[in-house]
Amino acid sequence: MAKFQEVVNSHPLVLVDFHATWCGPCKTLAPILKEVKNKVGEGVKIVKIDVDKHQQLSAQMGVRGVPTMVLYKNGTQVWRQSGVVPASQLEALLQTHQN
Repeated sequence: MAKFQEVVNSHPLVLVDFHATWCGPCKTLAPILKEVKNKVGEGVKIVKIDVDKHQQLSAQMGVRGVPTMVLYKNGTQVWRQSGVVPASQLEALLQTHQN
């Protein structure tokens, strides 16, 4: 958990994607995240966490379904959603919090 906090605090805007290799919607979300990253650039750090490899962290974070995305601004959680989110909605969310 301490390493996770370090990562979340390492950049002003961090989007954490809790996912699983066996999850269909997670596979749908992966190219969306790549597209969003290309558009918003260095303004956001995107971190992918495999819930099967990091079960304790996932439990501590209250992740009950995948994909679950959590956005942190300056180390504080400001948004959280489960399921696939369209690229346009994610971009708008990130741009809102970049200012």
